[in-house]
Amino acid sequence: MTDIEYLSTRQAAHRLGVSLGTVQNMVESGALEAWKTTGGHRRIPVTAVEALLARRRQGVTGGDSKRMDILITEDDATLQMLFQVTIDGWELPIDLRIASTGFDGLLQVGQKVPDILIADLMMPGMDGFEMIRQLRANPALSRMDIMVVSAIERDEILARGLPPDVTIFGKPIPFHEIKGFVLGRMASRQRTA
Repeated sequence: MTDIEYLSTRQAAHRLGVSLGTVQNMVESGALEAWKTTGGHRRIPVTAVEALLARRRQGVTGGDSKRMDILITEDDATLQMLFQVTIDGWELPIDLRIASTGFDGLLQVGQKVPDILIADLMMPGMDGFEMIRQLRANPALSRMDIMVVSAIERDEILARGLPPDVTIFGKPIPFHEIKGFVLGRMASRQRTA
């Protein structure tokens, strides 16, 4: 075993163009192969990183993989545009839809269930809390990943009772982490295909 065969978490993050935390999440979710040294440090095979990069390139160049469908629920028009421009800039096989309210989000999920829902919590009419509760009450939607991006403190969000499987991010929008999450889901989908 040589240093060339394995990367540290930091080296893998640099090679993949994502944050350290994103690589850790990818390892923990099984999207990226790794092992831990006796000292607790992750070691990631170079071949696993290269395979993930190859799958990403294949997806970008129109390989067989299905496109990832992402629905954003956000009432702020500036943030809607920021999501659109940033995610389009990733040049990944993503279909992006945007809803302005929780009610519109429910309607769009009813028309086509997204792979990932990224929700704001404070929206007019039906807020994100209620929208997510209604979605999670439907067992047919249990495979849809839900992420929350909110300026509300994490403790307050948890106190208001979001389902435990919802991933919570604060604002400003952590695009690096979201991108890593999306790449991880794409990698695990391609692995099971």
